[in-house]
Amino acid sequence: MANKHVNAIVVGSGAGGGVVAKELSEAGLTVVLFERGGWASYAEHGNDELTAQRSFPLQCYFGPDNERYRRVAVDQQGNERIVYPNDWAYHNVAACVGSGTVSYGAMAWRFMEEDFTMKSVYGHVEGSTLEDWPITYADLEPCYEKAEWEIGVAGDDSENPFAPWRNKPHPMPAFGHNKEARMLEEAAKKAGFHPFSIPMLRNSESYGGRRACVHVRNCVGFACPVDAKNGTHNTVIPTALETGNCELRIESQVVEILTGESGRITGVAYFDSEGRKHEQTADIVVLAASATETPRLLLNSASRYFPEGVGNRHDWVGRNLQGHAYCGADGLFDEDIYDDVGPGASVAICDFAHNNPGVIGGAMLANDFIRLPYAFTGAHPPGSPRWGRAHKEHQKNYYRRTAAVRGPVQEMPNFESRVQVSQDVRDHWGKPVAKISGFKLDTDIETCRFIAGKAQEWLEAAGASEIWQSVPGAGVSGGQHQSGTCRMGDDPHTSVTNKYGQVHDVDNLFIADGSLHVTNGAFNPVLTIMALGYWVSGYIVKEWERGNRFR
Repeated sequence: MANKHVNAIVVGSGAGGGVVAKELSEAGLTVVLFERGGWASYAEHGNDELTAQRSFPLQCYFGPDNERYRRVAVDQQGNERIVYPNDWAYHNVAACVGSGTVSYGAMAWRFMEEDFTMKSVYGHVEGSTLEDWPITYADLEPCYEKAEWEIGVAGDDSENPFAPWRNKPHPMPAFGHNKEARMLEEAAKKAGFHPFSIPMLRNSESYGGRRACVHVRNCVGFACPVDAKNGTHNTVIPTALETGNCELRIESQVVEILTGESGRITGVAYFDSEGRKHEQTADIVVLAASATETPRLLLNSASRYFPEGVGNRHDWVGRNLQGHAYCGADGLFDEDIYDDVGPGASVAICDFAHNNPGVIGGAMLANDFIRLPYAFTGAHPPGSPRWGRAHKEHQKNYYRRTAAVRGPVQEMPNFESRVQVSQDVRDHWGKPVAKISGFKLDTDIETCRFIAGKAQEWLEAAGASEIWQSVPGAGVSGGQHQSGTCRMGDDPHTSVTNKYGQVHDVDNLFIADGSLHVTNGAFNPVLTIMALGYWVSGYIVKEWERGNRFR
């Protein structure tokens, strides 16, 4: 039996897709929301560190699974290898209702005004495809506000002198600090920095009918035991379903965008949980499958109208893959600074996000989330033993006496960092898998060294007895902060969508995930992806109400 035609299909239920499904269904459009995974819960997973998304040694609890999913990773020498979701080279995002918003650390940053005008601020960067966004912070500010209030953010920008302007405060008060963060807050002031409480998509008080955070240590990489962490799974998606206009299809793998005789998109093909192939037709299709899976789907949907893949007339689909070049410093202390109040990360500075002489861009810096014992094995000074008695002594002596400061340096986009589809490797459903290749520019590494130095300064001010810096290598990055592969822009020759996320030359196909980012900011990008979900869906609803059916 054929599926009933609907007004809109949304592929992916994460930060962007969940928002779009809610906005369209509330506006009266009939919607099918596709999610390749199922519902995830703390009850099923608990606090098992070895299946946490950030640890990866065994499996990815929040998906995808190693049995059906694989990719091809290309190293700096051009060597290819097959990788699975529990390998960092896979550049994984979760596969469950809410995607990474179930298990993320929940930092809720707005990009700064400069993050939308990087080309204007920094000029041409050798080897980069750097451009300004076709929209400004002012355009997106109401969408940031809507995300903060509808999904729920605790914060106080009055503490942060570098915060962009806003029209409305956060809906919940900022979180206080644990023992480590209080120490780092005082040290930052001593160093002349400007510390403040990190804005968080967590309840600092009861909000949205759900409890306040209970400060467990196993937060990032885990579902919340009391449902106090705010994602699309427990906010906008339930609202969408309550309208009666939205149907959520879980464990449904979308494999192709369908094109009709006129070259117009007619819907998608997908496999259900039993492995049966179906088609779903719609007036509009919105892709929000991630900055690796969205371009893969476009490239795997070639037809006589789109021989190189949908939206890929000028070879920009999959290009400009960016993550964040994480860097910082770790420090050992002579006394206990750990009090077991989670999730750990709560104090930050934005002094070095921009306006650093001789440096391109920058990053916010913050203390790290509590590292559980397995992850803590990576918190050793360079050259120290990683096994045996000395290793065990370090684990025992310093678990409560170590602090880390980290920052997500925004990488400069480049044309050769990209997502392609493999000619040789296919997934469980017989579709070509994503092939990921690329590199960071030398300017990115230089910025990382600068930011790591500032992290060291912070720990020195805190009185650390031993400090070591961490700077990433030159390989491509994506992971949970992946972006840029279907960038928005005014020129179809150098972008994939217009400023509303509408694919150039394909009026009824939209994108609403991190793929749209022209640059990725000096911050965790999830709140910006949510804001773009409101931005894209706001345009669709406005046009729909004017009678535009995108035909």
